[in-house]
Amino acid sequence: MSARVDVAVVGGGIVGLASAFRLLEARPDLEVVVLEREAEVGQGQSSRNSGVLHAGLYYPPGSAKARWCTAGKRELERFCADHDVPVARTGKVVAAVRRDELPRLQGLADRAHTNGVEVERLGPTGVLDHEPNLRALAGLWSPSTAVTDFGAVCRALAERVRRDGGAVRTGTEVVGIEQHPDHVRLTTTSGDVEARTVVACAGLQADRLARLAGTGGRERIVPFRGSWLRLRDDRTDLVKGSIYPVPQPGLPFLGVHLTRRIDGQVWIGPNAVLALAREGRGPWSLNPGDLRDTLRFPGLYRLARREFGTAVAEVWRDRVVRATVREVQRYVPDVGLADVCRGPWGVRAQLMEPTGDLVDDFRLRRDGRLLHVLNAPSPAATASLAIGAELRDQVLAQL
Repeated sequence: MSARVDVAVVGGGIVGLASAFRLLEARPDLEVVVLEREAEVGQGQSSRNSGVLHAGLYYPPGSAKARWCTAGKRELERFCADHDVPVARTGKVVAAVRRDELPRLQGLADRAHTNGVEVERLGPTGVLDHEPNLRALAGLWSPSTAVTDFGAVCRALAERVRRDGGAVRTGTEVVGIEQHPDHVRLTTTSGDVEARTVVACAGLQADRLARLAGTGGRERIVPFRGSWLRLRDDRTDLVKGSIYPVPQPGLPFLGVHLTRRIDGQVWIGPNAVLALAREGRGPWSLNPGDLRDTLRFPGLYRLARREFGTAVAEVWRDRVVRATVREVQRYVPDVGLADVCRGPWGVRAQLMEPTGDLVDDFRLRRDGRLLHVLNAPSPAATASLAIGAELRDQVLAQL
């Protein structure tokens, strides 16, 4: 006997849970279920990150990232205040340490102003007002950048979904999808579910879930592992908030940065190296099927040819702690090798085109009664409630 619902959300990460929350907020009469393969919600990318609530200064004007980040941040801060999830507005300095970075820093300031994000241009002494241990030629101060615990946000969202009449079924993996004229049948490891519509927020498995439904395109999720170093507890006074480098052009990664987290720890990173498993137990876990899928994808080799030097540098910093420390010393020279230890790691789901281009913006795709979130890179956690509102509107229009 199949369970019948109005909406099934596949994926109990922050975007899936935010979508379920938004649906029930708008239509309390709906039957909504969230299906999560892990034993608890928010165990993947949603909780394996620096915890930064981004202000929205990086993103191209008019992009979904620019629209949803600024709106989502305001909404998420309100949600956290209403549900006792701590948030700290620690601020962020984006630091230019070389002269060739100054034009890019100005471009970032112009982009922030276009996006309606408050920033202040700083000189070499101005950066010291916010980060006394930072050495830079110039900087951008983002006072509204904040930090939180996105894992705690996921748990609060799941609790709210249940309280509002929805269901969150953990330990439930979707292994089959059949689309019919008036419903979608999901075969799961804990029984079938029939839904009038399905929202797929599967993160690292997003492309595979689309192919399972017969709606996959030519793009693929290529997993990139990011690892952090951590400042030792007696040296966290070196960083007051967040310190970021000027981003490299052409890549959707923000570079090695220092972040004071909501728990007071200071993380350094992450790097970005090709992961050998989409979901492993350790940073060097190997899943032969995952690796085979990655190595068979032609886009990987096209990207590697263009960014070979960057890839080698990322692997070098991943294996040699001293190399990462030297990178950090460009702008915080007081950080020494003895001040750091290895920290946590996580795997980022990055959608890639066959051309080797990394998809930088959010990507949603509708096929009949299925709505797929194919790409949800940073700042997806910050923007989660805004993404959830967009998904809600598309679902309600269909229902």
